[in-house]
Amino acid sequence: MRALLQRVSQAQVSTAQGVSGRISQGLVVFLGVEEADGPADMEWLERKVLQLRLFNDENGVMNHSLEDVQGGLLLVSQFTLHANAKKGNRPSYNRAAPPAIAQPLFEQFAARLRARLADRLQTGVFGALMEVELCNDGPVTIWLDSKQRGY
Repeated sequence: MRALLQRVSQAQVSTAQGVSGRISQGLVVFLGVEEADGPADMEWLERKVLQLRLFNDENGVMNHSLEDVQGGLLLVSQFTLHANAKKGNRPSYNRAAPPAIAQPLFEQFAARLRARLADRLQTGVFGALMEVELCNDGPVTIWLDSKQRGY
């Protein structure tokens, strides 16, 4: 699993049907799933997303996690995180899992986060054309890949 985290002061995601998720202070997490992803990838990524110290303390130092600040999390599926643009000008998405595999994994990951965050978790709509509006705070942007993790 690949995730692009952005610390935000506010964010929302919309489809043609309207706003599907909105948060104030917290993280926007763009999530890309590949076919080889499984429970160990989800577990590692969940722990990282919730425990990375990306929020400022009273001295302006990033010492607080999402859990510490009771922030929101907006989870958005994004298969393009698995783009390979090494050859030519058209990216290949061969590593991205097809929707039949990616959607259940996305939903499982969301369920894991919802168990910890309750209503502080908001999501986009899997497979929909979405517009994401966010105010990146910092800016702070972090790239995580469960296949490149160290313990």
